[in-house]
Amino acid sequence: MKKPMKQHLKSDTVIDCLIVDDEPIAREGIMEYIRQIDYLNPVGQCKSATEAASLLQKNKVDLIFIDIQMPKLSGIEFVKALADPPLIIFTTAYSEYALEGFELDVVDYLLKPISFQRFLKAVDKAQNYLHARNKDVSITPDFFFIKCNGKIEKIIMDDVIYIEAMSNYVIIHTRQKKYITYLTFSGIEEQLPSHLFVRIHKSYLVAVSAIQTIDGNEIITNSMRLPLSKNYRNDVMARIESRLFKR
Repeated sequence: MKKPMKQHLKSDTVIDCLIVDDEPIAREGIMEYIRQIDYLNPVGQCKSATEAASLLQKNKVDLIFIDIQMPKLSGIEFVKALADPPLIIFTTAYSEYALEGFELDVVDYLLKPISFQRFLKAVDKAQNYLHARNKDVSITPDFFFIKCNGKIEKIIMDDVIYIEAMSNYVIIHTRQKKYITYLTFSGIEEQLPSHLFVRIHKSYLVAVSAIQTIDGNEIITNSMRLPLSKNYRNDVMARIESRLFKR
């Protein structure tokens, strides 16, 4: 990690944080970054997940910076075992854990070596999460990951036009291309923000923002005509009515 120039960033909210990493140099690198940010308060450093579990029994923390590959208990296993986990930022040298990490709804995933600018971006995101939580405002993620053709693909939420069911697969149609991934249709529907996507047919989910025209029993979006089933029509129309300008 490259040592940043000394700077102090302040906030009204103090974030109590914990560092968990089996490598002393990695722990000190994160600690050096934390010292540059006044609203981060380091509660402690742990060299293992079991040591962190013991510390959490006595101390409340808002944020944990945790490595993934550690002896005995990995960072992912540790987070899964927490009944009420604080905000999590994974710090690791291995990109192949990204998908599993984000499935745990973590704040961010930092690949070593970590630059101060990238660290600051992750911390800023954690701060926004905490502000929203304190205001009882839900945070909607702006992207998600899928497995496609042996690769992990990042899908930007705003790019999605509609999603189509195909046997045990789903086809995600975006503004740039389409992705075929092995997921159940009901499974992806449960994970997508319900205020951004609406079911229009047993085999179709569409982004509300992508709907251009409703023509009888069809929805037109991005020059595509999709079927609007009578079973879902009322829900769709209620969604449209809520955004309709009225006299």
